[in-house]
Amino acid sequence: MCQKRAIFKPMTTEQRQELKQRCGGSWKLVLRFLLAGEACFRREKSQAIAGPGHSIAVTSNGTVYSFGSNSSGQLGHGTTEEEWRPRPIRSLQGIRIIHAAAGAGRTMLISDAGKVYAFGKDSFGETEYGVQGSKLVTTPQLVESLKDIFVVQAAIGNFFTAVLSREGRVYTFSWGSDGKLGHQTEPNDVEPHPLLGALENVPVVQIAAGYCYLLALACQPNGMSVYSVGCGLGGKLGHGSRTDEKHPRLIEQFQLLNLQPMVVAAGAWHAAVVGQDGRVCTWGWGRYGCLGHGNEECESAPKVVEALSNVKAVHVATGDYTTFVVSEDGDVYSFGCGESASLGHNSAADGQGNRHANVLAPELVSSLKQVNERVVQISLTNSIYWNAHTFALTESGKLYAFGAGDKGQLGIELVANQTERGNPELVDIDLR
Repeated sequence: MCQKRAIFKPMTTEQRQELKQRCGGSWKLVLRFLLAGEACFRREKSQAIAGPGHSIAVTSNGTVYSFGSNSSGQLGHGTTEEEWRPRPIRSLQGIRIIHAAAGAGRTMLISDAGKVYAFGKDSFGETEYGVQGSKLVTTPQLVESLKDIFVVQAAIGNFFTAVLSREGRVYTFSWGSDGKLGHQTEPNDVEPHPLLGALENVPVVQIAAGYCYLLALACQPNGMSVYSVGCGLGGKLGHGSRTDEKHPRLIEQFQLLNLQPMVVAAGAWHAAVVGQDGRVCTWGWGRYGCLGHGNEECESAPKVVEALSNVKAVHVATGDYTTFVVSEDGDVYSFGCGESASLGHNSAADGQGNRHANVLAPELVSSLKQVNERVVQISLTNSIYWNAHTFALTESGKLYAFGAGDKGQLGIELVANQTERGNPELVDIDLR
């Protein structure tokens, strides 16, 4: 069974044995590790990324389209001009991309050969804060410092970047010293550093980056688990306190809840997990109702979203105080901050309504129900500095967009003084 998995096929016998040792010496656990990785972040499948002001879409055959803000060359077209129309990145012809990540002014792409390409700002932080380099890279460039690591996923935080290797090792850039966890300290800190401690010998299948913290979904003999590291403000590390963690630490609450985590999401200030049984847990800052518990309280340990007890969830996405949940049936629920109309709730007959209202508990996004397509992925802007937009990708490869479009990031032409779309609109791009 392992032989059929895309990531396992090109591995040498020696590499396969090393992976087996990392997975506890069992081929059964190797298979679980491979399947878990495929399931949680659409590896080898089409995907859409709603970045801060710009967007990336990857087709199932690995072609990459980009559109939106381009002040730092983050669209990869060799220019710094804004583009509202999705446009393929020509310089990647012949390279199959399987994963994308977007940060403010920066884009990272990963090929099926494990190579990482980056463009936009030449440092790993947000544009507003942190030490910045002045060099702009306007076409995809191979990240030389990662050339000896077979990378399968990247996650861009506010002042740091993390990548995940094929063997389940996590590496960070610009993570900073113990005193400044997750915050860039040196502008030239572009060498990958392995994240050690508790994760040193534990295979990780997915990483997720928030503003100044990192979550890692790990595969262990006794099941799946989540580790967190970084800034603990608001309780977003999930340990029942608000203290920082200098090294990865196991979130123990899932064992108490008897929940097997399968997908993890890190918003700017809050986090979420989907369990194997379809339950959803959230924790961290509760502002605007983004935790879905009917209030704006903070939760310092994962708490089951009771309002979704009749829903079997398969996917969760988090942004800046916003959360989306996709059910097994393809229904979509959202809650949290209604700014930029990015929650998709727009029920008034005149099309205006109170689409900017905050939502304290999960609500069905009825406007997506009307497209009569099964939604398989949601992506939303995860930055506190940009107006948010949201993508919904359907099973048939159709992409719907709503929320802020002032930089062209929706992939839809806005006219006159329009700056957003309250209802999902079809983007003219086929991601099959």
